[in-house]
Amino acid sequence: MQKLSEEQLENLAQDLDAIRNEQMADLGQKDADYIRGIIRLHRTLEFGGRALMPLGFIPPFFLAGMTSLGIAKILENMEIGHNVMHGQYDWMNDPELNSQTYEWDTICTADSWKRTHNYEHHTYTNVIGKDRDYGYAVLRLEDETPWKPMHLLQMINFINLSVFFQWGVGVHELEFEKLRSGEVTLREKAEFLRDFARKGGRQVFKDYAFYPALTLPVAPVVIAGNFGANLIRNLWASSVIFCGHFTEDAESFTEEECENESRGHWYLRQLTGSSNFTGPNWVYTLSGHLSHQIEHHVFPDIPAYRYREISPQVQAVCEKYGLHYNADSFPRQYATVLKRVTAFSLPDRMRERLFPEFNEGDEQGKVADRTTSTSLVSRLRNRVSSTLSAAA
Repeated sequence: MQKLSEEQLENLAQDLDAIRNEQMADLGQKDADYIRGIIRLHRTLEFGGRALMPLGFIPPFFLAGMTSLGIAKILENMEIGHNVMHGQYDWMNDPELNSQTYEWDTICTADSWKRTHNYEHHTYTNVIGKDRDYGYAVLRLEDETPWKPMHLLQMINFINLSVFFQWGVGVHELEFEKLRSGEVTLREKAEFLRDFARKGGRQVFKDYAFYPALTLPVAPVVIAGNFGANLIRNLWASSVIFCGHFTEDAESFTEEECENESRGHWYLRQLTGSSNFTGPNWVYTLSGHLSHQIEHHVFPDIPAYRYREISPQVQAVCEKYGLHYNADSFPRQYATVLKRVTAFSLPDRMRERLFPEFNEGDEQGKVADRTTSTSLVSRLRNRVSSTLSAAA
């Protein structure tokens, strides 16, 4: 972790608190209009997608209906549900936008999400052994987790997690790794399992029984379209989440580093453990503005669409204290996610040779040489070329 003095940490907290207080004091009608406009857009897209789906035996209608429904699910999960459950709109006193009662359109229950994400993840961001969102207990992403042969196959886990993301998030609180080790029992998880079964059953019934039954002659088409819409949502949501914390420059932390941390130290961890990505306006909206994950982790209860406005101020604070503001285009950030997943699937000695940028203690070198790091393919190609030249 990058180091700041206690005085610097105190000043860092004051600077970021000032930004937050300014934004909170400005909340008003424009924020209410924004979220209600997004809700109208979501409902329109969902209605349009459901209405087009029965005509799905005509390929253009199938594609249009599936895409419309998929985007509706993304908007509801990312820009509405996630942000509402963070309390970003509690100040409106609108029962439909209350963080304590909102239930979103996905397999995971709102209560489970708030326990594992709002509390565990946002409190212990990227702290190994505390933040189970870091790798979702199926991916090795750092040195603290000992390498095992099964990690050679973790790219398969990565693909499965991406494709079935809503299910992975839904069962996240089950804590499979602790069940395997005997730390917890299924009996202790009985209440969670009942809630998960009820919510999951409703979601499956809605998409794969109720709506297909309404269009019985073309039910298989509707089932396929609903499956495709869920796949679109899963792949997009997982990509956005992974780009927020699994990138090459996003730091992870040990429990010892975070003992008795001050507010300034907590802010420092959020700034250095998160990463942003850039793109056109639609990317920001469909990501629930988690394109600005740094700002979200520093200010989780500020309406997310404000993060783009806040971003230059946060970046200036980072520059003031010599902190790296981790931002790049979406394709580049996702490429570094794949790079990290690949690197830590390998035995340590092999990784240290092929991916020296992930070696412990090499953070300063990474900062100095971010734009000139060589890809694995290039290194292997150069090695082969040198060998062939020597043989010739």
